[in-house]
Amino acid sequence: MHLDVRTLRDFYYRNALGRVAQKIVRGHLQTLWPDTHGRTVAGYGFAVPLLRPFLAQSRRVVGLMPAPQGVMHWPNGLPNVSVLCDETEWPLETGHVDRLVLMHGLETCDNATALLDECYRVLGPGGQAAFVVPNRSGLWARSDRTPFGYGRPYSLSQLESQLKAHDFIPEAHVSVLYQPPSTRRFWMRTGPFWEKVGRAIPAAMAGGVMIVLASKRYPPTRRPLTDRVRDPLEVLAPKPVAKPV
Repeated sequence: MHLDVRTLRDFYYRNALGRVAQKIVRGHLQTLWPDTHGRTVAGYGFAVPLLRPFLAQSRRVVGLMPAPQGVMHWPNGLPNVSVLCDETEWPLETGHVDRLVLMHGLETCDNATALLDECYRVLGPGGQAAFVVPNRSGLWARSDRTPFGYGRPYSLSQLESQLKAHDFIPEAHVSVLYQPPSTRRFWMRTGPFWEKVGRAIPAAMAGGVMIVLASKRYPPTRRPLTDRVRDPLEVLAPKPVAKPV
């Protein structure tokens, strides 16, 4: 289930809790990718709130937004780099993306297998992808007040297993958004404290969102369907017509 692009825009740009979430997740993504000079960076789903720091130094930045969600002009005040696309058919050349980030894309898609195959296709050799997904053990996945309360939440083992099955190699992960998904003054004021406590004692509390960094395995170990099933089933084969005697 995809949320409407206007709902996502209002949360990240017009809601105090959304602006806090944007700042925290974007900061960790910048830590994972401190230098994207000369690289192509793409985001799928509603990842544009995380892409602005990469505009100045990257060779190219593209925001891919799925058709069921809708698209908006981004970035504000600059030439548009966002595009409406099919969930599993992106208007990007094979192997031309160096850094790919998915947010509000994997957990809400209709066909996760086809989507991950498309992620693999557009990434070049040595390319990396950051998957930002709701943590099934966290509070944010249990509240529909934020976009992370929609779709299928993941545990770390579930996401890593799915990525490995699609020829991605998990390299790092981090949990963020330890404060409750509430706009009450107390929680908003003490948000930085909960982030520090959560990162220091991850076993004591679960972050609301996971960021998993994975690289593209090449050559792939998965065989495409056309290689696995070369011959049609016998039951579907045409039967010879008997000739009259």
